[in-house]
Amino acid sequence: MNLFHRLFDRKEKKPASQEAGGTRKEAQPDVYSGMRVEVTDQEGKLLFVAKLQGLRGDKAELYQYSETELSPEEEAIPVHIRGYNDHTRKAIYMEAAISPVSKHTWKVEGLTVSRAANDRAFFRLNTDLPATAVTFSGLEMGEKPCRMLNISVGGACIRSEFQYYEGDKFLLKVKLIEDRPESVMYCQVLRIVERENGFPEYGCQFLELTEEDQERIIQNIFTAQRQKRGNS
Repeated sequence: MNLFHRLFDRKEKKPASQEAGGTRKEAQPDVYSGMRVEVTDQEGKLLFVAKLQGLRGDKAELYQYSETELSPEEEAIPVHIRGYNDHTRKAIYMEAAISPVSKHTWKVEGLTVSRAANDRAFFRLNTDLPATAVTFSGLEMGEKPCRMLNISVGGACIRSEFQYYEGDKFLLKVKLIEDRPESVMYCQVLRIVERENGFPEYGCQFLELTEEDQERIIQNIFTAQRQKRGNS
């Protein structure tokens, strides 16, 4: 066979991720620096919430928002990572190995995307706490009691005997932790769940949160979670 045939008969070699049986792909383009993510162990236990930074192919760094029970001296461990792509509006599921750099910084290697789905972006903490919804217009103007059933960094679910509609906005005031100041979040109702034997439940999205606000919510959620585990 001459050189011409050898060159053009050569089959294109597929990347390892595209070979038979392969379903995973490089982190790009679904993942990007600045993405907020949850990190869980192989059994699904939530380890910490962090910001993914310095993405370079399948390598990156994680900067913790919340505390973790992991020791900085621990060696590289395999983890699952879930983030939320603000552009595609999808939860992105990833796998990687992380190893400590400092107390709140982790090196990420072998970062791969396993799938994207229309799932909730972040861990939700079940709470069932007394709360107050403050509206500034309409028939329900003023402060109305409610129950906050759960909370995440992006929103909360409340139950109330007072009627709200999709798109309604209000301030939600709640004390997540007994010895800390009351949290106040600006909310908008996204969905309504009618209950046959109880008051409606309202799924709400937090609005106009700064980076500092989000970090404070995350820290309070994790502190409340640790307290719940300690009391159980």
